[in-house]
Amino acid sequence: MSAGLLLVGASGLAREVIAAGITGVVGILDDDGDLHGTEVSGVPVLGGVALAARRDEELLLCIGPSGTRREVARRLSRAGVDDDRYAMYVARSARVGRSCEVAAGSILLDGVVVTADARVGRHVVVMPNCTITHDDHLGDFATLAAGVALGGGVHVGRRAYLGMNASVRPGVTIGREATIGMGAVVLHDVPDAETWAGVPARRLGESND
Repeated sequence: MSAGLLLVGASGLAREVIAAGITGVVGILDDDGDLHGTEVSGVPVLGGVALAARRDEELLLCIGPSGTRREVARRLSRAGVDDDRYAMYVARSARVGRSCEVAAGSILLDGVVVTADARVGRHVVVMPNCTITHDDHLGDFATLAAGVALGGGVHVGRRAYLGMNASVRPGVTIGREATIGMGAVVLHDVPDAETWAGVPARRLGESND
């Protein structure tokens, strides 16, 4: 594998990662042809996502929606991109406890705190100033918007989305593909693929990724 890193997705998330001080980025891949040959935050857009399979730099998926991030990872896997191609990014101002695990492909931005014995799965995005406390488990492709706070022992399912400043009571499970609204206070388990919001949070309907 050659030196350097490619960001996949010329998105707001890519700009946040660049602004947070990531190093070694040699280019961005995005399927929007209008962006090819331009720059995003000073980083050149080299071409479409398919280029990843023909290059050998490490990759970081900078795609906001959990479902889309998952689909791009699947697409790259079918093209022959192995799991060991994916980097991980933890901003310098983030703090991850020594007993915690953060898997490949995940992004933890400025001010994130992960305390003790927590597990962050693959391709998880944790936006600024989130708090992940002891024994929490974030499933693959989950997304935490800015300011989310998780009590101890919370389980967040694969591809779940938690909106800005949502809070989750200790021991609660957020189901796969569930959506939690901004500022929600979640006191009870949320089933798979449901949308909950409010204080305290209540079911609004089915989730749409």
